[in-house]
Amino acid sequence: MAVTWAKALSWRSRRHLLDPVGTGSVADVVRRLGPVPAWPDAAAELAIGTRRTDGRSGDATRALAAGNVVKVFAFRGATHLMTPRDAGAYLAVRASSRMWELPSWERYYGLAPSDWPRFREYVRQALAEGPIKRSELAAALGRISRYRHLRSIVAEGNDTLLKPLTWQGDLGLGPVLDGEATFLSLDSVRGWAGIPDLDEAGPAVIAAYFSTHGPATPDRVHDWFGKGLGAKRQDVTRWLSQLDERLEAVTIAGDLVLVLCEDLDDLGTTTPSTAVRLLPGRDPWVMAPGTSDTRIVPPAHREAVSWSANLVISRGVVAGTWKVRGERLDITWFSDSGRVPSTALDQEAMALARFLDRRLEVAVEVG
Repeated sequence: MAVTWAKALSWRSRRHLLDPVGTGSVADVVRRLGPVPAWPDAAAELAIGTRRTDGRSGDATRALAAGNVVKVFAFRGATHLMTPRDAGAYLAVRASSRMWELPSWERYYGLAPSDWPRFREYVRQALAEGPIKRSELAAALGRISRYRHLRSIVAEGNDTLLKPLTWQGDLGLGPVLDGEATFLSLDSVRGWAGIPDLDEAGPAVIAAYFSTHGPATPDRVHDWFGKGLGAKRQDVTRWLSQLDERLEAVTIAGDLVLVLCEDLDDLGTTTPSTAVRLLPGRDPWVMAPGTSDTRIVPPAHREAVSWSANLVISRGVVAGTWKVRGERLDITWFSDSGRVPSTALDQEAMALARFLDRRLEVAVEVG
């Protein structure tokens, strides 16, 4: 089967709901992508909205408030949106590092590993009556002497202490209320599936990665789940081995990569995409394969991607950057990206204007 990277990126564009753009709900997009970076809010809204034909700014926030998606601490400790059904598997992998048992944590927070079960139970009780504000959670910690020293830590916005509570399935983040973060019990979210066994979760999240972000090398899988979720290398190796019968090795332009067997035929018959899309910085399109992937991020432009610039994607490759200033959309098209696709950029500008519900004048420069 002859597969080129142009075909592979086109197939991935379809899996990402970028070409064609999807018609589903916010939860449908999040389920397809896996974890979606939740900060900054505007970037999360656009990452989801650009993959929906009727997407509007604010849809992701409304989906979070409705419990259709959850917000949790996941990759690299940052907040991500996930579906209630799928989140537990990623959190199981993240929790496997058991970071809260490190001596440095015990010294800083005054909680020994043996203290965590009781601490978790206390926080669950505090969340039992419904979502609470940060100040209310801090006040709850201050009500008993055992946790009083943690009150100021939480009140001042140090969320590092709270991350293991998410990883173990106790706590999620709700919408901002009156300018203040809110927290909720994940058990209260409709569809929450809990935290599965690690050896069930690991293969599941790796298979999901290949399904949306493949084809990929084993090294990339190790990088994504090791650096991103703190998974041990031997665990990722074992999970890949457990998926051995579901994965096929394919050579694309000299690169040996893995593909899910169920995707092989579809990948082979895909035609190269010519789509142009405007994506936010840190979009899953570039974060999941990594900014070091030169097939998507030309080396000359990696710095812009790493600094979270908004991106113009053409045929799956980073081809420029963009920024909205008032009612003007400024697009910088990279000079090494070929001819400026003026018509496609105008169409994308109209889609962005609909999403933002504002008028936008387009200005394109080549640089």
